[in-house]
Amino acid sequence: MGMTENSEYGDYSTNAALVLAKTIKKNPMEIARRVIENLVGFKKIEVASPGFINLWLSDQMLYKELTEILKAKNLYGKPEIKGLGSKINLEFISANPTGPLTIGNGRGAFLGDALARILQFAGYKVTREYYINDAISSTQIQELGKTILGQGEAYRGLYTDEIKKRLKEKYFSLEKMDEGQAGYLAAREIQRDNRGFIEKILRIKFDVWYSEEQLYKKKQIKKVVNRLNQEGHLYEKEGALWFRSTQFGDSEDRVALRSGGAPTYFLPDVAYHAEKLTQKKFDKVIDILGADHHGTFPRVLAGLKALGIDSNRVEVIFTQIVRLIRKGKEIKMSKRRGEFVTLEELIKETGLDGARYFFLEKSPATHMDFDLDLAKERSVKNPVYYIQYAHVRIASIFRFAKNRPSRASNFQLPAYGLLREGEEIDLIKKLIHFPEIIEDTARDYRVHRLTRYAYELARVFHNFYEKCRIITENKELTAVRLALAEATKIVLHNTLDLLDISAPEKM
Repeated sequence: MGMTENSEYGDYSTNAALVLAKTIKKNPMEIARRVIENLVGFKKIEVASPGFINLWLSDQMLYKELTEILKAKNLYGKPEIKGLGSKINLEFISANPTGPLTIGNGRGAFLGDALARILQFAGYKVTREYYINDAISSTQIQELGKTILGQGEAYRGLYTDEIKKRLKEKYFSLEKMDEGQAGYLAAREIQRDNRGFIEKILRIKFDVWYSEEQLYKKKQIKKVVNRLNQEGHLYEKEGALWFRSTQFGDSEDRVALRSGGAPTYFLPDVAYHAEKLTQKKFDKVIDILGADHHGTFPRVLAGLKALGIDSNRVEVIFTQIVRLIRKGKEIKMSKRRGEFVTLEELIKETGLDGARYFFLEKSPATHMDFDLDLAKERSVKNPVYYIQYAHVRIASIFRFAKNRPSRASNFQLPAYGLLREGEEIDLIKKLIHFPEIIEDTARDYRVHRLTRYAYELARVFHNFYEKCRIITENKELTAVRLALAEATKIVLHNTLDLLDISAPEKM
């Protein structure tokens, strides 16, 4: 059963009769009519072709749920989901330690943090993990080292000039190092900067910072190669060692070890995921990756299958590109020459709340335009301002009503029968959707559902505020409307808290 978008089809609708019809081989309309005979407490129930059941909640059901919000407070909406996934490893950001975080990294950063909050609220045990691509043998670390040593320009820019200056002060023998050593030390310095920014400015806390170099030191990659070889999944060709990945769903076989013996990138990823799923025994691993991984990650899944690991325990969320828009035009960037807007620069311009909301507003599967002018605007045109203004309005009402009747206590359920206006009923219905929003998001990871809900809740509240006077001469009506406002404040605060967007009392 799910809530409907169109009230003409009820508050909730279910296709249960259509599902049952496939099993018991009976007409779904007949099944639907039999089902509704056992449903009570609804204002209205109807059967619609070809077998849908549409339900309208009774006012008593609405009032009862309203009291639940007031009693549960910050725990309202916390679901109970059973099954696979009780222990989840969530890896996100994992930016290459070759420079500052970019706006592209921001999309995965805020998505991962919000998803972790939602999953924890839903009862899962979540470990936030950041994977540091700092292997000395990797091409990017060696290219970074060449840049630092003045032997290459792959990562040349003002930032790497600063890193080089720092390293010279720490290591007098820098010029005598090879590119792998220099790159590793530079990456460590860059990672220290990025970690400080993530923790202090983004307010994101990771439980684990995992170094790729540790996979080599623990010989985890060598163990994977030996295992694949023993199982007959590797073969020699053109001086290299190839993985029979086509046997496990990949489009073609892949090089596992190059002719010189160095592993290609997917082997460390296989070893890394195998460790989490077998040794650390996570029920599920969720990776949030950039769009550039979309075509390459299947070989990692193939590697896990070859090791006898259920690849369905790995969920991958790919984020698409972000364009910055100012005055209706795209801001052109070139990462190759270090000409790009860092995430820190963006946050200084828009504020953290604005950045978080705008990044979370769209599905990660869609390309997005980040409107800088709109994100900075302090008016109801800005959705962040519009949502926060609803919370401010409620706080203002409570300050004004300080000496008025109690907002929520000492009222029996029938007292809420005074809430009969269409705007009041619409607001209660929107409030009680919150638990379903959380449960659905904890199952399918579509975090943008929550930003849309926050905006819709703010819209319905503003409409209620403008049409229904809250503080009136009728003490009982004032009290129940204050209770409705308090319930709205609770749910709005809970929603913003899960998104880690502030809920101000004043503006």
